Amino acid sequence: MIAILLVLDFVQHLTYLKKNCRTFANSKRWMLRLAKSPSLAFPLMVFKKMEAVVSGKKRMVNLDLSSRLLSEPLIPGLSDDVAKLCLALVPRASLPSMGRVCKRWRYVVQSKEFITVRRLAGMPEEWLYVLTMDAGGKESHWEVIDCLGHKLSSLPPMPGPVKTGFKVVVVDGKLLVIAGCAMISGSHVASSDVYQFDTCLNSWSRLADLKEARYDFACAEVNGLVYVVGGHGGDGESLSSAEVYDPETGVWTFIQSLRRPRWGCFASGFNGKLYVMGGRSNFTIGNSKLVDVYNPQCGSWCGSKNGVTMVTAHVEVGKKLFCIEWKNQRKMSVFNAEDDTWEVVALPLSGSSRAGFQFGKLSGKLLLFSSQEETGHSTLLYDPEAAPGRQWKTSEIKLSGSCVCSVTIIA
Repeated sequence: MIAILLVLDFVQHLTYLKKNCRTFANSKRWMLRLAKSPSLAFPLMVFKKMEAVVSGKKRMVNLDLSSRLLSEPLIPGLSDDVAKLCLALVPRASLPSMGRVCKRWRYVVQSKEFITVRRLAGMPEEWLYVLTMDAGGKESHWEVIDCLGHKLSSLPPMPGPVKTGFKVVVVDGKLLVIAGCAMISGSHVASSDVYQFDTCLNSWSRLADLKEARYDFACAEVNGLVYVVGGHGGDGESLSSAEVYDPETGVWTFIQSLRRPRWGCFASGFNGKLYVMGGRSNFTIGNSKLVDVYNPQCGSWCGSKNGVTMVTAHVEVGKKLFCIEWKNQRKMSVFNAEDDTWEVVALPLSGSSRAGFQFGKLSGKLLLFSSQEETGHSTLLYDPEAAPGRQWKTSEIKLSGSCVCSVTIIA
């Protein structure tokens, strides 16, 4: 407990120093203030690193985290296993500040292992990330909502040009924004860019590009790997190619292509397999009800005709997939992967049937957001475990604009 309090005390002092960095750079008294705090138990190298960075000397820069740095203790007097547990018990909102203490702490905070330790310690916090668009359709930003439905601060702006037809996915507690179509010099250009938002460090970074630029494709995470399938390519052609990304290696690799090009589709992962549904195909008239299923163990595709067509919103809650189809915005189609069946759930909505909606999920419940700000629809909450007739409620969550998409991240 003492070690945990020391971590929190140190993060508090670090935040204070950050706000007074100019004074700190010109005087030693802030260093003395920090040294007199209970966090003196932390390594002197941390203070020296802070002093070097703030004064511009940057003596401790080492981008590849040398073996010497990795061999230094996280917290003197504690084994690294115990120290990692202490760091994991820090509230999620303080993790970005903790990641700025030193390179070793930053390395730990952004690691996959750190998320695992927080889960084992019972400390993971569930946050909902919602991409909203203003009424003019020109500016968007990510809003963050905690597990109690309270709004937190917005994310830093996404890097890169404004795009449509991109996809978002979560892997290892990080948000990935993949590819899409950008307007450059008056022309639509397919993108292969991939950006990652580290929710523990509150920062964006660029990952390896896709092998093939695309937009309006399907994307999902399965067993810790990210898959992209189909879509439109650089010349607007429909694609059948598929790729997989391994976060451990940071590399995209082509996998077996679909039997036919497909676009406007979406994907979900169930029982260790990738399901691609909806959209259109070159070999169907109108919209496709075919479900393409990829088995990573076999490295091959199979299919069934028990699917949905033009889906405008979808979300996985538990072991079920909830979808809204373009042709009917007043009902949800619910897919149960356990027995490969569908059921229909009516939405408690009135007014124009043209009003579109997007899904979110929080604490095992489904949220229904309006995708058109001017409709005036309240956010609805659906509890699949509640008794019939009591499953729908009005949520107090209110977005600042229309909902484009959302993801839930537990970290």
